[in-house]
Amino acid sequence: MLSEASTARVVIDLDVPGATISRHLYGHFAEHLGRCIYGGFYVGEDSSIPNEGGIRLDVVEALRALEIPNLRWPGGCFADEYHWKDGIGPKADRPSMVNTHWGNVEENNHFGTHEFMALCELLGAAPYVNGNVGSGTVREMSEWVEYLTRNGDSPMVRERKANGRDEPWKVPFWGIGNETWGCGGNMRADAYADLARQYATFLKDHGDNKLYRIAAGAADDDLAWTEALLKAVSCLGCERGPKNLFQAISFHYYTFVGTWDHKGSATEFSLDEYYETIRKAQDVDRVIRGHSALMDAYDPERKLGLVLDEWGTWWDVEPGTNPGFLYQQNAMRDALVASLHFDVFHKHAERLVMANIAQTVNVLQAMLLTDDEGGLVRTPTYHVFEMNKGHHDATAVPVHVVEQPTYESMELVSASASVKDGRALVSVSNLDPTAPVDVVLDLRGAQVRESIGRLLTASKPQSYNTLGDPEAVAPAPLRVEPEPRGLRVTLPPHSFATVSSAL
Repeated sequence: MLSEASTARVVIDLDVPGATISRHLYGHFAEHLGRCIYGGFYVGEDSSIPNEGGIRLDVVEALRALEIPNLRWPGGCFADEYHWKDGIGPKADRPSMVNTHWGNVEENNHFGTHEFMALCELLGAAPYVNGNVGSGTVREMSEWVEYLTRNGDSPMVRERKANGRDEPWKVPFWGIGNETWGCGGNMRADAYADLARQYATFLKDHGDNKLYRIAAGAADDDLAWTEALLKAVSCLGCERGPKNLFQAISFHYYTFVGTWDHKGSATEFSLDEYYETIRKAQDVDRVIRGHSALMDAYDPERKLGLVLDEWGTWWDVEPGTNPGFLYQQNAMRDALVASLHFDVFHKHAERLVMANIAQTVNVLQAMLLTDDEGGLVRTPTYHVFEMNKGHHDATAVPVHVVEQPTYESMELVSASASVKDGRALVSVSNLDPTAPVDVVLDLRGAQVRESIGRLLTASKPQSYNTLGDPEAVAPAPLRVEPEPRGLRVTLPPHSFATVSSAL
């Protein structure tokens, strides 16, 4: 039985432009983990599933609708045991390897550099390549950059051409290792900071391909790690800007309840566990504020970017699946975690320049779930990404939730807004799992004309999509009513909505 509807008022200053919301905040992540690559993106050229060069075309079609801006690969923890030269040349000649991090499975290296670049071209996504610092060398990563991006005549260029690619690719984003405080080498912050300087020095720009080098940053709110990286390129209170070695610092933040060993079920959870999930997701705002404040002290002109290149929910694997494959279902609760994160990302768009959800297919908070017979399911999280596309490269505008329901001091309405191409897009979430909310969108500084509303909700927060019921959680039209202050919408419990208005 539903609780009585509450009310909320969201003030939106349409005529006060803020930072540009980079489309790269909607980036994705594809690791050699479980069925993300093999069976997800890649089925091989001999598969009965329609493919191009082994890449699943139904997956490509579904993801193109999201306008994916960038794709991070090959890891994750896998990146620091991956040696890229094992994944080029004729497939029959590629050596196999053991994926020690994820299931201890043997991989044949049939999906390598050329296949990844073909995937990015099919998706229209910028490649984000994560290099091997943990078990690799400076030369190895430097030669990978040369192989991918250099024109003319050099040893790596000749090898690329011998493997069938004459022209270089554009590869802007390069990660200097991954989680070097853990699976990427168990390093100390100062030791890695020195390595980041060294690697960045030898990752060269070739031709007109300009590298955006991303130093592997902290877990959650480990500000000491971030400060060590900042000290490596800048100084506190000095007039000079940071040395132009790496251009961004990353961090990782996952949402779960319980402990790392027992994170909870993706689909069977209590009301208390729901609230705890929302509280943990909201806390990403505090974490970003902490890293941003520290970066402002060392880099007041904001020349360095902050990158959250792993985020999302992490639950216990689905019963009966390989625990090393991190396969989990994706419920309406996960969609709200995504919508909350994007509201926070938009607010911090001046410093936060990129984010990558973990992961795109069949792993953690995935966009798509597939099977080996050609089945494909769009998850609730997929729909949040699709509904929010209008924020890509839009101008953020101030949003103030001045009236709203709360639960034990936790705010239950989240919102953000942007303006682009003569339209305003407002995203708003009702996080209350039991009661609807009447929301007044108090629009100031501009007159809106026609408005289009879309709603994502379900019968319960635990609802999810399956091959048998792929539309259990899917967008539907939302009624938008004029109101003296602007617009009014009624959001059912546990729901996400967007309102797009012509200005």
